[in-house]
Amino acid sequence: MTETYADLIAAEDVLLFVNSAVTSTGQREFRSDAYEQRLSLAFVHEYVRVNYRSVYAASLALDINDHNAARIVTQLLRTAGEADAEQKRVEGRLIAARLAVLPPQRVYRIFRELRAAGVNNRRTRAIVRDWLAARPDLAHDAVKYRPGLKAAARHAHLPLDRGELGDFLFAPGRRVRYEHRFLDAYRRAHYEQAALYELPFTVAEGFAARHGVERKVFLERIAPRMTRLERLRSGRAADADLAVMPLTRLALYVLSLGFEERVARRAELTGALRAAARRAAGPYAGTWGRVAAVLDDSYSASGSGVKRRRPLAVALGCHFLLEALAGSYVPLWTSGARDPLLVRPWGPTPLGVRIVDALEAAPERLVIVSDGWDNAPPGLAGEVLRVWRTQLDQERRTSVVHMNPVYDAAGFDVRRLAPSVPTAGIRDAEDLPALVEIAQFAEGRTGLGELRAYLDRRVELFVKGVAV
Repeated sequence: MTETYADLIAAEDVLLFVNSAVTSTGQREFRSDAYEQRLSLAFVHEYVRVNYRSVYAASLALDINDHNAARIVTQLLRTAGEADAEQKRVEGRLIAARLAVLPPQRVYRIFRELRAAGVNNRRTRAIVRDWLAARPDLAHDAVKYRPGLKAAARHAHLPLDRGELGDFLFAPGRRVRYEHRFLDAYRRAHYEQAALYELPFTVAEGFAARHGVERKVFLERIAPRMTRLERLRSGRAADADLAVMPLTRLALYVLSLGFEERVARRAELTGALRAAARRAAGPYAGTWGRVAAVLDDSYSASGSGVKRRRPLAVALGCHFLLEALAGSYVPLWTSGARDPLLVRPWGPTPLGVRIVDALEAAPERLVIVSDGWDNAPPGLAGEVLRVWRTQLDQERRTSVVHMNPVYDAAGFDVRRLAPSVPTAGIRDAEDLPALVEIAQFAEGRTGLGELRAYLDRRVELFVKGVAV
């Protein structure tokens, strides 16, 4: 055995961090409040950064959520003195690559946090400069993210104080008109209602309220300038193109509809979910053989006030994705539901019973999507899986993996069902194939060396993919 006990512990620590960075956003969950989530997450970040800095940075190449990616970028730049020259070089590539795919509002928030923390070294200024240089239209950013752009320009000592963009940001009363359409539309929108419909939706919304424009009229006229997500959030879902919506986002939208509307639009909604699942499956569609799934639609799948129905949406998205990946597929919802389009969060969590039903189908793969709170009766799922693995399937004819969409703040990880079953955190259903690959390292048969090799491959592919 080439791996030492310390290496195996290190591998477990790294996987624990990956699970937390995939699932937790520091917001309230069903069983823990926001303070507990933030406190737990802060400890895990600090622990892994101090003890495994290279792995901490490499996590930017994984399917972690934007909240944790932003936190990693900030922490790496704030603690640059702890890194050697080679680490800084790799970290710089990873940070630039991750910033390129983060939403711009999050990136500007990172820059403001760095300014507040007094982080202004040469590497940080270069990262800010390069990211801004790659933006497609800084005038658009000046209108939509004005405080963020101003803070970034000042903090990194960028020469944005010249020309009309500089006047717009730092001396708005200097010009009577601007050449750029966004800048001039913003100027005119202060006194001209028609001009607000030339602006991005979030900016125009404030001017509409100032001018007293009726909400319904405003939404109808601004609709062509709204993104798909803005249409959904503003209640104009009919204008959203479901055919190109990501799988988990689409599942959340479906669950937000009443039962009657889901039934009336069954063909449309089911077709859109299956199309999104096929896109997510990609070349792996139909390659997973016989698959059974245990999907948690118990009451705890309702999530929290800030993450409404998120766990159930992940389960619903995984259902359609597994259907696309499998050659043959047996889905089992904990409530006994037969119609995936009409699932709702209710009742207890009889995972053990459903796992027995799933194993009776003799699948090649069993995928469990649940928050891990097995309570009908408590502990049955873990015992079923223990007996199955140690007594009935020692040859591992059936691959079992547990996908958990909820971070357990008290345990600093996602809740597990059994030591013999690998568990991985999941936030978006479309990430399931990649997360199943990561879950293999949680079985305890592989150590830090293999995990580092896997991370190195992901880093190289991630940086090259963004560069292309």
